Amino acid sequence: MKSDYLSLIKPIVTSARQAALFTSTLSSQQKNIVLGHLKDLVEKNKSGILEENAKDLAVGRDKRLSSALLDRLELNEKRIQGMIDGIDQVITLEDPVGEVLEDYSHPQGMKIHKTRVPIGVIGIIYESRPNVTIDCAILCLKSGNACVLRGGKEAFYSNNILIKLVQKALLKGGLPDSSVQLIPTTDREAMTVLLQQDTYINCIIPRGGKGLIRYVAENSKIPVIKHYQGVCNAYIDDEVDIDMAKKLVVNAKCQRPGVCNAIENILVHRSIAPVILPDLTKALQSKQVVLCGDELTISILQKQGISCKLATDQEYLEEFLDLRIAIKVVASFNDAVDFIHTYGSGHSDMIVTSNSQTAEAFLNQVDSATVYWNASTRFTDGFEFGLGAEIGISTDKIHARGPMGLRELTTYKYKVYGSGQIRQ
Repeated sequence: MKSDYLSLIKPIVTSARQAALFTSTLSSQQKNIVLGHLKDLVEKNKSGILEENAKDLAVGRDKRLSSALLDRLELNEKRIQGMIDGIDQVITLEDPVGEVLEDYSHPQGMKIHKTRVPIGVIGIIYESRPNVTIDCAILCLKSGNACVLRGGKEAFYSNNILIKLVQKALLKGGLPDSSVQLIPTTDREAMTVLLQQDTYINCIIPRGGKGLIRYVAENSKIPVIKHYQGVCNAYIDDEVDIDMAKKLVVNAKCQRPGVCNAIENILVHRSIAPVILPDLTKALQSKQVVLCGDELTISILQKQGISCKLATDQEYLEEFLDLRIAIKVVASFNDAVDFIHTYGSGHSDMIVTSNSQTAEAFLNQVDSATVYWNASTRFTDGFEFGLGAEIGISTDKIHARGPMGLRELTTYKYKVYGSGQIRQ
């Protein structure tokens, strides 16, 4: 079976390598022409995209996927328009390729330029969300990379129509359609073979659940940039605007609970907990959120007739991706920070406080890719950060961190300009 998948994967990755050598030399204008073609094709094929997505949703309902997972899978007019807006934004973004990061004049007269260049071939392995297909294609193209995509079985029909539109745009713009390819099977054995192709693929970016990320990291011969769990936390300080805190927490949990930048834990300072927890949890329950918490949380809520089960360490560590949340009352700011470092995943964490010194301490001390003061974690997103889209949200520290846009899809090389110098 492995040899069968090798015969499938090898031509894909070898052609991607050849395409990357071509795309690395494209001008910004050439890339933007292709992106313009893609924008037009997505606009003209909305109905077809929705029809294929409806097939995926039907299969998902038959398999009894959760409402949050179905939400991640669903495309609608607004989300397709979001794809179009993302393409538009990437067209307007400055091309990072060729940027001189540093320059140096050697004592013997040589000029040394540290110059931004594409990574090469990027493999992206992802689950559920079909808009990732477009995000990856446009960011890899604009940054001069080729990419090999492996989508999840949940979005099989959606991914296939989107990749056909991408490849049609590539050919229309005079580029090889091997610049963006989709592995035509969702079998895990094929993914395992893909992860061994370190001769042709320069970087792997997995996007999905903890099981997928761990499998990729453990089985890849290729460097991996991990889009790991989104165990995001909200800390409500004792000096706080209660209405603001309620608004931010409800948004960060409920606006789209099935995404990685939705909060999973609420930490509340002990002195404010009896005041804020009853109203806050009622607001969450009105959105069908199921509560669990520590003993002090339960004690406070029971007096108001609010149901809340006892949380375990496992629940504080869990990325629910659903309408569930864990609550803990903490004795101090330092306890909140310690909790985040113990149970969080280094993705996105927020503090709600009216004390600027406390806020600055939180922003400086919490070791996460994105930290917020009085703003929802739902903003951790490439489009919201002005990147046009994102290839993923890295919870690693090397080589990229947080939402990954065009610059995070580049590396650098040194260009040395001489006039006959030799080393003595």
